[in-house]
Amino acid sequence: MGKIIFYEGSNFQGRSYECSADCTDTFRYFNCCNSIRVMGGHWVGYEKPYYMGYQYILGRGEYPNFHHWMGFNSCIRSCQMFPPYRGAYRMKIYNRPEMHGHMMEFTDDCPNVYDRFGHHGIYSCNCMEGYWIFYEHPNYRGRQYFLRPGEYRACSEWGCMNPMIGSFRRMRSSLM
Repeated sequence: MGKIIFYEGSNFQGRSYECSADCTDTFRYFNCCNSIRVMGGHWVGYEKPYYMGYQYILGRGEYPNFHHWMGFNSCIRSCQMFPPYRGAYRMKIYNRPEMHGHMMEFTDDCPNVYDRFGHHGIYSCNCMEGYWIFYEHPNYRGRQYFLRPGEYRACSEWGCMNPMIGSFRRMRSSLM
């Protein structure tokens, strides 16, 4: 069973809100989010309501301030829980929109997209198996983008306006 607790203050102070299911708009429960405890489950927090804006991958543990979840500010306005995945991982990435151009298939993590793929941008992808996390910079740093299985014909479909993805990895229980 998954559970996440949001706190208005840093270091788990102030008003709190416990959540055990997807929430499209947290604003009615708290004004800002400066710390989080994840008691169970795999969560994606979003900066805006209805699963929009910056994304933050949150696994079991404590996040005493927004810097600990790589947050850009104290806004978490929606969240989704995803079940753990124990199957195979497979994804194809492309250097052009609509799944055109140079293609490469991956089944493992990639700490530096340019070193392995030879291109600076991922414009489209097909996540055939497993959940994946794209990062803005190499070595799993910067903005995060959560991808579930499916076709993404343009980078805007995974919430990114800039196709420059520096790294990606599989969303596994060991990361959480």
